Amino acid sequence: MAIGLINNTILKPYSSSPSSSDDIQSLDISSNNDVLVPLTIFDKAAFDLHVAVLYAFKAPMPSNEVMKAALSKVLVYYPHLAGRFTTDGQGRTCIVLNNAGIRVTETYVPTSLAELLPFDPSKDVRHLLPPVEGNIEELLQIQLNRYACGGLVIGQTAHHRVCDGQSMSSFFVAWARTVRGLATDPLPYHDRLAVSQPRNPPKVDFDHRSIEFKKTTMNPDMAPVFSPSIETLIIHYSPEFVKKLKAKISEQSSAQNQRYSTFECLLSHTWKKVTEARGLDLEESTQVRVAVNGRARIKPSVPMEYFGNLVLWAYPKLKVKELLEHNHAYIAKAIHDEVTRVDNNYFKSFIDFGEIAKADGGEELEATAPEFGNSLCPDLEVDSWLRFQFHDLDFGGGGPCAFFPPNIPVEGLVIFLPTCSEDGGVDAVLSLLPEHVPLFKQISHSID
Repeated sequence: MAIGLINNTILKPYSSSPSSSDDIQSLDISSNNDVLVPLTIFDKAAFDLHVAVLYAFKAPMPSNEVMKAALSKVLVYYPHLAGRFTTDGQGRTCIVLNNAGIRVTETYVPTSLAELLPFDPSKDVRHLLPPVEGNIEELLQIQLNRYACGGLVIGQTAHHRVCDGQSMSSFFVAWARTVRGLATDPLPYHDRLAVSQPRNPPKVDFDHRSIEFKKTTMNPDMAPVFSPSIETLIIHYSPEFVKKLKAKISEQSSAQNQRYSTFECLLSHTWKKVTEARGLDLEESTQVRVAVNGRARIKPSVPMEYFGNLVLWAYPKLKVKELLEHNHAYIAKAIHDEVTRVDNNYFKSFIDFGEIAKADGGEELEATAPEFGNSLCPDLEVDSWLRFQFHDLDFGGGGPCAFFPPNIPVEGLVIFLPTCSEDGGVDAVLSLLPEHVPLFKQISHSID
């Protein structure tokens, strides 16, 4: 589709300082430019890539000028996004808080938004997004795609080594509040040093060098598998389906009063059905890499407004025959038990590992996060966006009518997100090898 380019520029944070000294103290960062912020051990474990998301809003929406003015103001409170990656004198990767700015692109799309929706993962939507490949200096890019009907699609890419999804969710809500003339409240929490403070003495209880990071010498049998063809699909689970699934699992559970979250129930179902669709050998093992937010798990708890990466992973693992022969409750318990193990002690052990790795000369650590084009089969990588603040993302005309992560370049990656449709429910966005898609679609809603 031909779209018109209106503007492509670098937008910098609004030049004035935050409105009060209390704001500055709450930011807990220096007001001087060119402050170097070393990546934390959590940043180093994150995906080393730009994450893309599309948000669609029906008319009426504020003008581009209003959107950009508010964006410039809110960036004052999120200086990392307006910075750049650099290397300090010790060879460490850092974010330099230099107010270099973010890239903002404006386009005009000569059709109605209704012709785009609902988002179809089989359609190419790269024209709605800033670039995500190549030598991209900007840590945040925003593309404002204005449709003939007045609707707006915001294409966003942000580098994952700067912050996690929880952080970007908070940032977008703050931007929306600023558009509506409201204060950034609560303010983001920026004290990365306090969050990553090791114990004295450090105490490493787990093999983080092999769990969150790759060993320097890798078994050839464990080398990443690349697939030239990956198909992304969206499976919608209605509120009725979710309710039925949770009731079924509660009925199956052998433990009295054991309740599993919506995420655990849907993951148990998806893991079971993907495994069946893949046609794996019954004796083969399969595991799921489940993202776990550390903000509420670290003691004392870290504010949800913490801006940065604070995610580790649980690794529930089962034999294929267990997934196919046992009920959903058996699988949900395996997931729940492994997620529970990623507790305060595990996070503190990881922080201490980072301190020891730093003391060993700042060795290069390569994250185990999959790369573009990886095939994870027989495994899965799963993220939940169910608790992100999408429905608070109101720029003045209501919340988004659709949102979608359009670029899922890893086979076996699954993202659960709340649907924007009127009936509610959950959408599962996942990528599989094309030969596994037909059967998965056929069985995706079969509980019995």
